[in-house]
Amino acid sequence: MAGIYVHIPFCRSRCIYCGFFSTTLMGRCQRYVDAIGREWQLRCGELAEPVRTIYIGGGTPSVLSTRQLEQLFCSLGDAVSTAEEVTLECNPDDVTLDFAHALASLPVNRVSMGAQTFSDERLQFLRRRHTARQVGEAVSRLRQAGIGNVSLDLIYGFPDESLVEWHGDIDAALSLGPDHLSAYALSYEEGTPLSAMLRRGEVSEADEELSRRMYYDLIDRLDAAGFEHYEISNFARPQRRSLHNSAYWDHTPYVGLGAAAHSYDGRRRRQWNVSDVDAYITGVESGAMLSGHETLDEQSFYNDLLMTALRTSEGLSLSRLAPEQRDYCLAAARPFLADDLLVRCDDVLRLTRRGLFVSDMVIAELMMA
Repeated sequence: MAGIYVHIPFCRSRCIYCGFFSTTLMGRCQRYVDAIGREWQLRCGELAEPVRTIYIGGGTPSVLSTRQLEQLFCSLGDAVSTAEEVTLECNPDDVTLDFAHALASLPVNRVSMGAQTFSDERLQFLRRRHTARQVGEAVSRLRQAGIGNVSLDLIYGFPDESLVEWHGDIDAALSLGPDHLSAYALSYEEGTPLSAMLRRGEVSEADEELSRRMYYDLIDRLDAAGFEHYEISNFARPQRRSLHNSAYWDHTPYVGLGAAAHSYDGRRRRQWNVSDVDAYITGVESGAMLSGHETLDEQSFYNDLLMTALRTSEGLSLSRLAPEQRDYCLAAARPFLADDLLVRCDDVLRLTRRGLFVSDMVIAELMMA
């Protein structure tokens, strides 16, 4: 099976932490949606397998009109009919009752919403458009309209955030009965307003030990609530894992449509579209896609497999590695196995609970330079 990712880069406003490709210039939306359909016509032959998942992300896909969303799904044609999971990212304040019912009439059967926090003060700090109250209202409207699979995103590690406040955010999210939760430490990505604030000394990063406690408390509270911790930052109720994101970690082929979207053939070839809305539209309209690509060599493939597999609860199957790669990996893993950051079960290498919090460091040490 295969997947389709559609990138909608438009946002009414930019959050201070966002490092994804996006724009607040909304006037190009219709031409962009037209271009998405044209790109799929040009590239649909790249997928040899039926489409299992479609994920429309951003940016803020919920800024599109229902007519534009209808057009988008129509342009994907037969791919929609085979899709088991169709996800749309939404901002809570975009989810009116009419919009929720419109989604339910489309192929959308899963909604991912960026709640981020249930503190209006912290939402204002992030320059989010919604309030804490609107998150609950949006979830209620989606349920009322018949959307049976709702995921929420949370952020922890705000400047001066306490452990008690973080517990409050977790409890508030759980009170809404989501099917899936993703939680990320606040990151200071280069080029974002937040990173500039950090350089100027206007904010300070959360203490590492506090962040560690926040992460472990998240794991424990969601486990007690019946969630499966299936990836470093992702938790799901039974049978509610994100099929689309899981496919990324399992090296399933997918086509990325839209400006800055990435694609992977499931073997060695990765491709990415130009990160410019005007250049993307012009290129597609002329039938000449503006994109780059790379073919992974043995070392790059090993590093890529390591980075994706170790993020998951399934871990890295050593049988997927060439003999020399397996030997290298096990030799590099020895100190982490001894320090209880990694565990080996038969032919599978996994991060331990202690290792999850320092996963980036562990994975980097196992990679081939």
